[in-house]
Amino acid sequence: MIKAATLLAAEEGANPLLPHTFELVVGIFSFLVVLVVVGRILVPRIQKTLAERTDAIEGGIKRAEEAQAEAQALQRRYSEQLEEARRDAARLREEAREQAAQIKAELREEAQAEARRLVEAAHAQIEADRQAAFAQLRTEIGRLSTDLAGRIVGESLEDEARQSRIVDRFLDELEGSNAQAVR
Repeated sequence: MIKAATLLAAEEGANPLLPHTFELVVGIFSFLVVLVVVGRILVPRIQKTLAERTDAIEGGIKRAEEAQAEAQALQRRYSEQLEEARRDAARLREEAREQAAQIKAELREEAQAEARRLVEAAHAQIEADRQAAFAQLRTEIGRLSTDLAGRIVGESLEDEARQSRIVDRFLDELEGSNAQAVR
């Protein structure tokens, strides 16, 4: 068989390693057509698709970074508002404590003033009752004294003016002697 292939190649008169000219021209032309189609049509489309994907990825990353920055800013604002609310609550609690202490002090002062007023009113009432009792006692003592003096003297001391003067003088002397005894 080797002999048959050698004979066939010799008949053709060409080197089996070199392609025919027609095949070479068709191969080069086909290569150029594929090169033009790939270089002019497919490569720009591929590059455009790659660029769009790159932009989408970079845009997504950029949007994600912006969203993250916005979220951090919102979190900072929320934290600041929360801290401010805590400070306000503490301030309000302190003001409420101060107001409660002030109200308590005012109520205590009012109660003490009311107690003083009641004590003074009671003292005044006691003094008025004492004066009334003293006046009534003085009148009763005067009447009993004049009756007793009338019995002792044996005369009637019916004259009111005279009776009143005698009783007043007697009681004044009695009060004077009591005042000296107390000293």
